[in-house]
Amino acid sequence: MLIPLCPGKADCPYFAKAELLADYLQINLPNFKIHKITQHPDKWKQWLHDICEKNGWKHKHSPIVWRELLDRGGKGLLLGGFNDFMEHAQHYYGITSDMLSEQMLRIGAENLNTHIEIEKEEEYLKSLINPLQVWISSASAPACYNLIPLLASGEVFGMATEISIHLLDSNHYKEILQGIVMEAQDLAFPLLRSVSVHTELDDAFLQADVVILLDDILLQHEIPSLEDCIRQVTEQCKVYGSLMDKNANSTVKVIVSGKTFVNLRALMIMTFALSIDPQNIIAMAMFLESAAKAMLARKLNMHSAGIKDVIVWGNISGRSYIDLSKAKVYRYDSAIWGPPSFSRHLLDMIYDGNWVRSEFASVLSLLSSREHHCLGISPAHVIATVLRYWYQDSPPGEIVSMGILSEGQFCTPEGIFFSMPVRFQDGGWEVITETEINEETQETLKYLTHDLIQEKKVALGEISEMCPYKETAFIDFDMLALLEEENAPPDDLETLSSGLLQPKAPEGEKVQTTADETEAPPNGLLQSEILEEEKVQVPIDDAETSSEGLNQSETSLSMAENKNP
Repeated sequence: MLIPLCPGKADCPYFAKAELLADYLQINLPNFKIHKITQHPDKWKQWLHDICEKNGWKHKHSPIVWRELLDRGGKGLLLGGFNDFMEHAQHYYGITSDMLSEQMLRIGAENLNTHIEIEKEEEYLKSLINPLQVWISSASAPACYNLIPLLASGEVFGMATEISIHLLDSNHYKEILQGIVMEAQDLAFPLLRSVSVHTELDDAFLQADVVILLDDILLQHEIPSLEDCIRQVTEQCKVYGSLMDKNANSTVKVIVSGKTFVNLRALMIMTFALSIDPQNIIAMAMFLESAAKAMLARKLNMHSAGIKDVIVWGNISGRSYIDLSKAKVYRYDSAIWGPPSFSRHLLDMIYDGNWVRSEFASVLSLLSSREHHCLGISPAHVIATVLRYWYQDSPPGEIVSMGILSEGQFCTPEGIFFSMPVRFQDGGWEVITETEINEETQETLKYLTHDLIQEKKVALGEISEMCPYKETAFIDFDMLALLEEENAPPDDLETLSSGLLQPKAPEGEKVQTTADETEAPPNGLLQSEILEEEKVQVPIDDAETSSEGLNQSETSLSMAENKNP
């Protein structure tokens, strides 16, 4: 019995021609059987290369290899993509072919679509056997406690996908992690295969399909400079990136969350995890987006779910702009009614422009100082929402803000993580490049990128100190002076919130910020700038530190209110 084996590229028209011939022979010859193997075009060359490497064939483009492939089969083994074969035949023997026909092209396209559908079905079947491996770093954080039920409910990854959750943190928090494991087991979620604790870095991110980084920079006994903080972040990301590169699956999805150096941490993870596709690493900006929507909803006396398309531009944990120029309002209770798809421009609904430029921008800039008052519900919700969009697509037509690696969109410099509007579709995301921005917005984006470029250069050792952007009102920053002014004892500090830093005053002068000195942002854009109210974040790990942290936070906010009556 003759059984030819015919592998080839799924979209190859020459493979389609051979396929037609093989089908004809199989119908008319009772002892003729054929087994077809197709490879995705993106994987074909690597697959052929692996075959040659496995058999010790160094010159895969040589006719000797093609003859060797035929001879090794012994029983009519035919191996090779037909378009590659014709390319080699033309190169070595001058043979050309114009056999391309509409039928061949149509069959090639159908083969590719069929191959993609088969791959999806195989991945789905594997997911029923092998649970999705989800790793959460700094798992003692309150956000992790609230995130686990959302991930295990089935709404994020699908009702047919089981998951295993791995909690990663230092040995100091082992008891807290074990308590989380016991509570998660008590919930008895059908899709939660297991929950485990990990305190050894060598085992981190093993076979990870999803990695959620909740880490923020930690201070031990002394307060470093801003550049020292950046270097400390870089060292941490170097360790994490190397471990992901070594242990995680090649298709792992990485979400960088938190409130310190979010953009920079995502960039450094990408730098040190070379095997991970940069499109699989994102920085969370939805927390700012959701908080802005909630505040606007309170102003309009409506549900925050009815506000869509608020855009966060720039540095998520530093200088960022909240763009309301595309924002829409749905289901607003007014004299004008319409179907669920009916919307109105948000800026047309808010008549108090002074509130938008003053109170709205000021409150958003204090989000980091407010974050420790909550128990991580909002950060957990936005992380789960982004993951659900990533795996199941975002709502059609809806804009989502996300920090991604810039490739020059909106004239931003390449090679930095920058928050911009995206949409999730077909298991990936794409930048909504059709979003129109005016000249004022474009000018705003220029100096939003400045700090990110400076942070990158410090992290990579290209410069030792960050240089200010001279065209802005923010001249320089002095973190040590800021913390000394707040009189915060170093021994009580653990978490430092980046992005809320004081302009450095010239010698002998005192900085005074007034409404007249602050440059108003462009129309439709709100600047979430660095204000002096937030100084230091105190994490909540248990009941004792929770009350202490809240008391310190209330004192800090009270001082801020006294400074700014």
